[in-house]
Amino acid sequence: MKTDNTVWHEQQVTKTQRSELKKQKPCLLWYTGLSGSGKSTVANAVDALLFERGCHTYLLDGDNVRHGLNGDLAFSDTDRIENIRRISEVAKLFIDSGTIVSTAFISPFASDRQMAADKLEAGEFIEVFIDTPIEVCEQRDPKGLYKMARAGEIKDFTGISSGYDVPQSPAIHVKTADKSIQACAEQIVEHLIKQGFVYAL
Repeated sequence: MKTDNTVWHEQQVTKTQRSELKKQKPCLLWYTGLSGSGKSTVANAVDALLFERGCHTYLLDGDNVRHGLNGDLAFSDTDRIENIRRISEVAKLFIDSGTIVSTAFISPFASDRQMAADKLEAGEFIEVFIDTPIEVCEQRDPKGLYKMARAGEIKDFTGISSGYDVPQSPAIHVKTADKSIQACAEQIVEHLIKQGFVYAL
């Protein structure tokens, strides 16, 4: 908890200056979807395309973050909320550096995604709904999690024993069951170009 004598220290170099140096507009691509939907795979493909364009980016993957920063959190509703709160604060720091940052988390609760959006300036939060039917996610099941969840070996599993708030109006709606990973990635990059976050080549 923040103490009374903790104050925000203003930096001499501004976000605008950092963005101008990088020749891009910072934003947060917030990938959300069920386990196995393809969030990390698509996010990585987008990151690679942006890197090829010379963009300054960073991808905060859900599993990777739980190896360190959020290693003390489980998957109860309370821990999921704290997980998103922490990563939202980290993402905000990346945005302040002028970076295009991606987060690939299930982030099942709409209120938590809104909390992340509220931390940023208008237009900086871009919700990317990786919309993959649960049947397809279960067929993929790269980690065998659905099988364990169905057997009752995993509690609080999104889509099985824990709910998922489907995004009502995502900025980008990606259907991985109908497109290749490359096509999905190109759809997202095209959105960034049209919105002026990334310059066209």
